[in-house]
Amino acid sequence: MKRFFRLGPVQSSLAFLLTAYVLLVQATMRWRFDQSDLVVSEMARPEGGMLFFWHGRIALAVTCRRLIKDRPFRPMISLSPDGEFISKTAAWLGLPPIRGSTQRRPGQASKGGAGAFMEALDQIASGGGVIITPDGPRGPGQIMQAGPIVLARRAGTRVFLAGIAARPVIMLKNWDRTRLPLPFSRGVAIIEGPLYAPAEADRGEMEALRADWQARLIALDARAETLLDGAR
Repeated sequence: MKRFFRLGPVQSSLAFLLTAYVLLVQATMRWRFDQSDLVVSEMARPEGGMLFFWHGRIALAVTCRRLIKDRPFRPMISLSPDGEFISKTAAWLGLPPIRGSTQRRPGQASKGGAGAFMEALDQIASGGGVIITPDGPRGPGQIMQAGPIVLARRAGTRVFLAGIAARPVIMLKNWDRTRLPLPFSRGVAIIEGPLYAPAEADRGEMEALRADWQARLIALDARAETLLDGAR
């Protein structure tokens, strides 16, 4: 069954259906954005940057495209077979992906990480942005990996964290507890930043930064859920 769902025509069909569903939800959802004046002014600048949110909130993030306004952001998506239809969906929604993975799978000669890393650097250097789910593509959920922090340090760019919540949603029973918003649902998005990874940071400082950003991102999701409860 898994092999069937990974066939090219099947993945294209799944991508088409997912794209249509996302556009429907995007047109009917009501969003509340909670962000400081600093974030508003920073997001208005033409400079590139990075946007982080947890993998389980990816469907929510896609439906609130105003997070990135009209800036050319590109998501980093795994080279895994399961990432193929997600990649096609992102492209059809106007978000051409950067394909690469932070993890090597058994029997795979190259995980594509180096190429994706360089492509992301070029994207940021040209004034664009990169979207990363820092606990993907395989988890564990809400554990930030080191790779996105290293990329932020190398790029010398600003990082924004997004906490996102919506109701009602369908919550899948997978590793990241993926949340799929329903049409006419309500959503809350909170953006924090800009944050930076200092170019001179050593290994210990990078680990402290990773743990801090992880805690911040978890707290942002919790705050978004609380604001959503209060909006009833």
